[in-house]
Amino acid sequence: MRTIVEILEQQIAAAMSAVTGEEHCPAIVKPTADPKFGDYQANGAMGLAKRLKINPRRVAEQVVAKLDLRDICESPDIAGPGFINLRLSPGFLSDRLLETRADPIRLGIEAVSTPQTIVVDFSSPNVAKQMHVGHLRSTIIGDCICRMLEFEGHRVIRQNHIGDWGTQFGMLIAYLREENPGLDEAGRVEIQDLEQFYRSAKTRFDEDPTFAETARQAVVSLQGGDSLSLAIWKKIVDESRRHYQPIYDALSVQLTPADERGESFYNELLAPVVADLLDQGLARPSDGAICVFPEGFVNKEGDPLPFIIQKSDGGFLYATTDLAANRYRRETLRADAIVYVTDARQKLHFEMLFHTVRAARWTDREVDLAHVTFGTVLGADGTPLKTRSGDSIKLKDLLDEAVVRAGEVVERKNPDLPAEQKAAIARAVGIGAVKYADYSNNRTSDYVFDFDKMLAMEGNTAPYMQYAYARVQSIGRKAADEGIDVDGDLAGLSRVHLAEPEELDLAKHLVRYGDTIKAALVDYHPNYLTTYLHELAQKFSRFYASCPVLAADIDQRPSRLLLCDLTARTIKHGLTHLLGIEVVEQM
Repeated sequence: MRTIVEILEQQIAAAMSAVTGEEHCPAIVKPTADPKFGDYQANGAMGLAKRLKINPRRVAEQVVAKLDLRDICESPDIAGPGFINLRLSPGFLSDRLLETRADPIRLGIEAVSTPQTIVVDFSSPNVAKQMHVGHLRSTIIGDCICRMLEFEGHRVIRQNHIGDWGTQFGMLIAYLREENPGLDEAGRVEIQDLEQFYRSAKTRFDEDPTFAETARQAVVSLQGGDSLSLAIWKKIVDESRRHYQPIYDALSVQLTPADERGESFYNELLAPVVADLLDQGLARPSDGAICVFPEGFVNKEGDPLPFIIQKSDGGFLYATTDLAANRYRRETLRADAIVYVTDARQKLHFEMLFHTVRAARWTDREVDLAHVTFGTVLGADGTPLKTRSGDSIKLKDLLDEAVVRAGEVVERKNPDLPAEQKAAIARAVGIGAVKYADYSNNRTSDYVFDFDKMLAMEGNTAPYMQYAYARVQSIGRKAADEGIDVDGDLAGLSRVHLAEPEELDLAKHLVRYGDTIKAALVDYHPNYLTTYLHELAQKFSRFYASCPVLAADIDQRPSRLLLCDLTARTIKHGLTHLLGIEVVEQM
């Protein structure tokens, strides 16, 4: 099924074209902010009237006269200067709900007719360093974007652009060899504390000139392809993965080693990128370095701002690697779109990167480029979340604490559950609380990390949503106890009766799920999904309080059971399939 907005926009746009003779008339259909004005509102008549210099209300009247929405809506109303208000009919809602139930995997939502290949660059931990709280947002927002795009029907290529190359690896290789005398290519290495390993190596590099020279020579050996240096480098990368892959698994983030394309992968592609940009006249020497000067970028003094792609000593930079990665994704992966998920501090870098690659025209087709930015995770004092000593909080420690705190909540709420079940619920609730709290904030905003709020059973939180799902599921268990055949009731349902206001309100919200997913994908905003799901849980709560389900009349009970069933399916789909948050059958 197409979404309701898509159906209405197509028909209203056709009516607008019939009235004016103009092609490509945007209908601009959106859900109404106030239900008293209907369910949807079309605002296109006013823009069209302004362009044609005619009365907008008159245009709206003529458009309504051309519309035939009897299968979808009640008679349209015209409000104000030319708004067309639309109210879904109970018959359409009934058909839509039944079609949704008949498609348990996609909930009746059509995939796109022309899927694209979309590369999503996210997470990007640094090798030999622990993932910290600063990696949380890129990791989970990127994962959610991938899940939504795949659900829409696109071919998604995940790219984990890990920091696994550069001058610091000489320092790390030298230190690892020092700590493991006699280390050869086959030797096994375990680094229990990556952060301490890195700090110790950095201290030696800064304080010991002899060690620093050994480290510099190790860089030369590594970049020259020395087999032992490469073997030790690989041990460090593998050992780092042993630390960060379990975090991905705990977060239910769909990243595997196969998705890694570290900086090292592009090493052989850097010099050709610089040469190509020089050949095209897009780059030029400047103070010994090679720079691109993208048009329109200036410093505070008004001078052209350089995008440095090769240092005066011949070394390459972050910008060079990103250029090579973009070219690889265009030419080899054949991407139609590339999405980068990083914090907002990299805004200027990506603006200059996008300007450069568009000017380079490495492919004969346009590639959509998006930089999805996000704000900072703050502590209670309003500054970036840190430990008491001022260090970044390790992501593993943060997640472990979330699970412990969730376990305390589960123990208070339901102490009689088996220990194994309590542990599983604590994991789902604790990890879910951290993820949902992030998703429920506008990604461009900073937010304060507060365990008490995240784990609250009230409000727009993961525990509230997980409890709402478990509550709906309990209706089926209670029905079985009372000898009610839920599957039999639903199998015989040919029309959904929606007589009460709470039934209609819940039904209308359920059929908007597809519209919500599309809206969330326009600018990659997961908070649209969390807002929808929270409102769904609230509307279900009002419905359940006002409309008996199992005690309903035999003619009404199947319709209400269907509303319960679709509510549970939708919450589970939104949480588990799109946000990567586990649901639980019992809280």
